Amino acid sequence: MYQDKKSLFVSMANQARRDIVRMVGAAKSGHPGGSLSSTDFLTVLFSAVMKQDAEHFTRDAKGADAFILSAGHITPIYYSMLSLNGYIERSELATFRKFGTRLQGHPCVHGGVKGITQASGSLGQGLSAAAGMALGKKMDKEDNKIYVLMGDGECEEGQIWEAAIFAAHHKLDNLIGMTDWNNQQIDGTVENVGGLGDLKAKWESFGWAVVVCEDGHDFDQICAAYEAALAAVGKGKPVQILFKTDMGHGVDFMSGTCAWHGKAPSAEQVEKALAQIPTTEIGDYAE
Repeated sequence: MYQDKKSLFVSMANQARRDIVRMVGAAKSGHPGGSLSSTDFLTVLFSAVMKQDAEHFTRDAKGADAFILSAGHITPIYYSMLSLNGYIERSELATFRKFGTRLQGHPCVHGGVKGITQASGSLGQGLSAAAGMALGKKMDKEDNKIYVLMGDGECEEGQIWEAAIFAAHHKLDNLIGMTDWNNQQIDGTVENVGGLGDLKAKWESFGWAVVVCEDGHDFDQICAAYEAALAAVGKGKPVQILFKTDMGHGVDFMSGTCAWHGKAPSAEQVEKALAQIPTTEIGDYAE
């Protein structure tokens, strides 16, 4: 289904990783780890899966799919995706976390940034908002879908499971949840901090259809996971895709550790990271 776009995915993902490192480094604050682990599957979502027109974007998403970033701290990848897909100018990335910017540390709506449907960042709330939007589309008899991204650490929040019950009860089979399953959160591994156990079995026990992507950095597996999720839409259950990923993926000294959950690299570390990420024909945004 997406084979002809694989070269595009590689290029966009590389550019997004360069954007993430440069944005967080320049701002001297931000969250690179989860942004890097989510890069590949969000690249496919924004560039090939989600039916949304950047030019005619509206927050109510009438006649379009919608995306909500529940794990609101990973805005570096969100803003990069918006810039790479025509929602905002590439040059605006240079304002990330600067005074007066529209591109705040967590997504906000008062700046009118195209592509941002819901302010988020108080962890656990995004799935509730997404379920509400999905129910609204059901009531309006729309065929479009709502996508929402959560972190696995975020899934320790009780509100996630309250929303999960609501979505299953109302048979919101137009809702596709995604979890960045990297087993890292700010204080350590998810297993040690809270312990989610069998995450697939948990979602299934709450009445969701579940797709597991064993390698959330392999584009073939990512595309297959989306195809499986879309095939499950309309069959009476909300759908959850569990993407197994590597925190900080693409930068060796950030990989597989919680240390870079919310830590900015120094100027020297930025250069070291960029040396590991291929340049692209898209090009870095101007600072």
